[in-house]
Amino acid sequence: MTAPIIITGGAQRLGLAIAEDLLSQNHSVIITYRSKKPAIEHLIAKGAVCIQADFADTKGVNGFIERLKTDSELQLLKTGIRAIVHNASDWDQESATTDHAALFNKMMQVHASAPYQINLALRELFRHKSGSADIIHMTDFVQERGSQKHIAYAASKAALHNLTLSFSALLAPNVKVNSIAPALVMFNDHDSQEYRDKSLKKSLLEICPGPLEAVKAVNFLLDSDYITGQTIHLNGGRHLK
Repeated sequence: MTAPIIITGGAQRLGLAIAEDLLSQNHSVIITYRSKKPAIEHLIAKGAVCIQADFADTKGVNGFIERLKTDSELQLLKTGIRAIVHNASDWDQESATTDHAALFNKMMQVHASAPYQINLALRELFRHKSGSADIIHMTDFVQERGSQKHIAYAASKAALHNLTLSFSALLAPNVKVNSIAPALVMFNDHDSQEYRDKSLKKSLLEICPGPLEAVKAVNFLLDSDYITGQTIHLNGGRHLK
């Protein structure tokens, strides 16, 4: 078994697209999923290892770490880890609850604390035979702009961006640590045409490019030998509007 690439939240949307692409390149892939999705059986058939893990609490994070370290079938103590893409995410907003303390804690747990704990716990496994290993944090455009509707979410993504800076210094020179910060690369099926038209006007390029943009960004970082502590912005020039 070759050193695998781990994708958290790999059963839908960007995570699924990244997993399918890496499997097509014959990478060994491990994905996590919070709840059963139709894509799980498809990914297993393609050769992925799929692990149920809910990162909304420390128990879920610890269970995932323990599985990676002790599962004899995974053999990670022997192969090491080629890369991990921290993609697991929630998009809860303040208007959906009155328990704002719980909302804030959940956003920070999923987007910042879980990657933080996993990176530290697995730091000795980030290695492989052909070069540097990679940690990729999927952050968000709002990490620098904030959000009036998703305040806790934006704050947690800003924290994840800061973790990129800290871990790139801590784990050098054997591990490259970078972020990918998307803004509207995919619509949801239920999004109205009015919402789509309005959203497209927020960027200079006025398109919604689809998950392939994230796939290309991940491959670029995996192929690079000299990029660390950086953020790839996938926003179509939205920061200039």
